[in-house]
Amino acid sequence: MGSHRNGFKKESYILSVDVGTTSIRCHVYDKEAKIQGSCSTKVVLLYPEVGHVEMDPDDLWKGFISVVKGAVQDAGIQMHQIEALGISTQRSTFTTWDRRTGVPFHNFISWQDQRAADLVKSWNRSCTMKAIHGAMKVLYFVTRQKRLLAASLIVFSTQHVTFRLVWVLTHYKQVCQAIDEGYCCFGTIDSWLLFKLTKGHLHATDYSNASSTGIFDSYQMCWSGFLSSLVSLPLSIFPKVENTGHDFGSTDPSIFGVPIPIMSVMADQQAAMFGECCFDVGDVKITMGTGTFMDINTGSKPHTSVAGLYPLVGWKIGSEVVYLAEGNAADTGTAIKWAQKLELFSDVRETSTMAYSVSDSDGVCFVPSFSGLQAPLNDPKACASFMGLKPSTTKRHLVRAILESVAFRNKQLYETMLRETRIPITKIRVDGGVSSNDFVMQLTSDLFGKKIARPQHIEMSCLGAAFVAGLEVGFWRTREELKKLQSADDEFLPRCADKECTGSPNGEYVPILQSWERALRRSMNWYNKP
Repeated sequence: MGSHRNGFKKESYILSVDVGTTSIRCHVYDKEAKIQGSCSTKVVLLYPEVGHVEMDPDDLWKGFISVVKGAVQDAGIQMHQIEALGISTQRSTFTTWDRRTGVPFHNFISWQDQRAADLVKSWNRSCTMKAIHGAMKVLYFVTRQKRLLAASLIVFSTQHVTFRLVWVLTHYKQVCQAIDEGYCCFGTIDSWLLFKLTKGHLHATDYSNASSTGIFDSYQMCWSGFLSSLVSLPLSIFPKVENTGHDFGSTDPSIFGVPIPIMSVMADQQAAMFGECCFDVGDVKITMGTGTFMDINTGSKPHTSVAGLYPLVGWKIGSEVVYLAEGNAADTGTAIKWAQKLELFSDVRETSTMAYSVSDSDGVCFVPSFSGLQAPLNDPKACASFMGLKPSTTKRHLVRAILESVAFRNKQLYETMLRETRIPITKIRVDGGVSSNDFVMQLTSDLFGKKIARPQHIEMSCLGAAFVAGLEVGFWRTREELKKLQSADDEFLPRCADKECTGSPNGEYVPILQSWERALRRSMNWYNKP
């Protein structure tokens, strides 16, 4: 995509960066939402101890700068032609830093990090939590306020920032000192980038990122004073929460040579939802990358969940707030990458063909829980496992079992969503690297009994942040215009045993699903210290 595009020289463009778990990607978009230039770099994950997952903030910053410069160069345009910058980031990965110098006190602690697992478990079992649940149930019974019902069901998770931040405050003395002296900043990746891009002028985040931390009250739309005081987190260190589409100011001219207006900051799953144009109540988006994230648009009301679906702010643009309910499985791409490292296959693109080359998995079940099990089982101590191995088991059976487990987790999340939200599902769209696997997509469609659409361009987080930034500066005018820009889809239709698809799996899969659920139960609570 080199600099031969002389005809485009005077055009303006939208630049969008997605800081994911495994890579940082930057795309330059034109008016048709076509990618005119791209650049990406790998994110290096550090594992200093068992269960600890970190990233170096300086490496992340250097990676961010290099992909922006690389994408602009690849498009053959000049920095001054960039009308706006949109940023999408992985969620709940955070650091703390010195407000005066911008120097971080420690590495980024990843959303996958398990260092707070025991803390989370003891809090969830504590008398304090039981008392809070009881009191909130009584208050809900009297007032019928949904947010009190939500509070009566609250369960802490390692994926939320809350207890990883509590861990930081108990282990890093310099952070506590900085809090006492009033110069400590807390922030997820987006806040850190905004601080660096504006040379320390801005300590901010947006509603989608804030609502993903677990410390934000999505009903009151502010940081939760109640939760913060409960676990002794000082509200003074939190960033200001702004709209998702907002003029965050411009990048310091010393960074890219010219100031570039930062017009959107967005959490990656919410950005993917926007990129998929899931603007209506009942629209569902499934992103299958490192983990699987299934989101449903619940409209102007947050969803109160019993089984671990999480109410999130999708975006706040102008005065409009759109909420999502989300369920996730942490180890989708992780499981496939692990299988590749073991040399079960050499190229990910082979896996679909390998799975189709055998009629079933020969009774082998795979439990994809390297980071525990999330909704609806919610067990951080579950282990990953293969069960039902035999002398007749081949690599192809193992690969099929791994891919089946991805579709089975999709089915679990989907059923939880149907049961919990009671919202009629209008459309289902998929994205993320694993969605390019036809075997997984077809089986997911069969198990749901629903049509699934997969866009040809599957990096939706970047596009979503670009769309929001573009709307803010008038590069695009309306959401209807955005829908028309969507590329043609691949569609997967359910192959049902009966004439009508009811959402119940093909008969052939009922016993396989039951075996797999049995394997799940046996993998649970594995890492409990005896």
